[in-house]
This record gives sequence, structure tokens and C-alpha cells, in this order.
Amino acid sequence: MSPRKRDPKIRERILDVVSRLFDGYGVHAVGMQQIIDEVGCGKAMLYREFATKDDLVVAYLERYTRTFARVRELAAEQWPDDPAGQLIMIVSWTAEQVMTPGYRGCPVHNTHAEFPNEDHPAHALSVAYYDRIHGELMDLARQAGAADPRGLADRLMLIIDGLSVSGAARGREGAAPAGVAFAEEVIRRALPVKSAAQPEALATR
Repeated sequence: MSPRKRDPKIRERILDVVSRLFDGYGVHAVGMQQIIDEVGCGKAMLYREFATKDDLVVAYLERYTRTFARVRELAAEQWPDDPAGQLIMIVSWTAEQVMTPGYRGCPVHNTHAEFPNEDHPAHALSVAYYDRIHGELMDLARQAGAADPRGLADRLMLIIDGLSVSGAARGREGAAPAGVAFAEEVIRRALPVKSAAQPEALATR
């Protein structure tokens, strides 16, 4: 008898619950039995979809990291000819996320902290995600005309990471709005004088 095929709807239902639990309590604090109880499924069903907890953690991270791809698409649609505007939108999106009630920090950052072993797939996936974001920021910085695209990307990464930490600790009382303004200032200073005066996203704020 052949094994039953995986069910995408069940997988998403499991991942919805897993995301809430992992985001709220951390990966190591949540056991498989707790997930089974919260989902309301049998053990066989859970393990059919995810053979191990590591598989579940990787799927959780992969689903979250797809969010950034959607943000990049939205930024490109809103500011198609303005890479500086796209950079600002990425930082602004981060600020909005960290001010969401119940925000507990970036799931990728939190999971990376829980898995220091470089050989663990969750660790590798977390590092790859941050490398990808940095690469995207550097590419946009280059398109915007920054004299030092890597330097601008480094600074924006620090702002994004700082927003995540501040948001987890202080929420709406934190420095999120100031972080966006700081990013705008950093972008202005990084671009040539002629370019710095032109980005539509900066001029219309």
C-alpha cells in the first residue's frame, strides 16, 4: 500500500498554528504534541506532512522568507523607476511589522539564535535569508546611484535589524518611526547630490 500524498491545505493549517506558536514562544519551547493538540490532528497526520521537527522548522522559515519576495514585488510596482523609493518602502514595511500588536521579533532572527550549529538546516536557511536581503538592498543601492552600494546596504541592514529588536521590546512606543526617518536620511546622504534631490519617494514624504 503506497503512502498517502501530502495535503497542501493540511500543511498550511499546520503551518498557521506552528507560526503562531513558534513566533510566540520560540521553537525549542514548543513540542510536537503541543502542535498536534493545537491543530487538532492525529500524530500520523502531522508526521505524514512533516517527518521531523526539523522539517517543520524549515518549512516555517521558508514560508516566512517568501514574505520578503512579495514585499520586493510590491515595492517595484509602487516605485518602478525609483530604487531609492523601493529601499524606503522595505524599511517602512519592517517598521509597520514591528508595531503590530504581539510582535516578538523577526522569526528568522529568533530562530537563528536558537540554532547556533552551522550544520543545522534552520541556521543555514536563516543566514541565506539575510544574505539575500543584503544582496537585494545592495542591488537597489547600486541602481539608485550610491557611490558605495555595499556601505548603504550595510547601514540599512543595521536599521532593519534595530527595528526588529526595538519593536519586539517596545512595540509602538519604540523607535520605529524614527528608524524610517533615519533610513531616509542615510539614503539621501549616500546618493550623489543630483540623485538625492530626485527620488520621488523622498520628495513626496
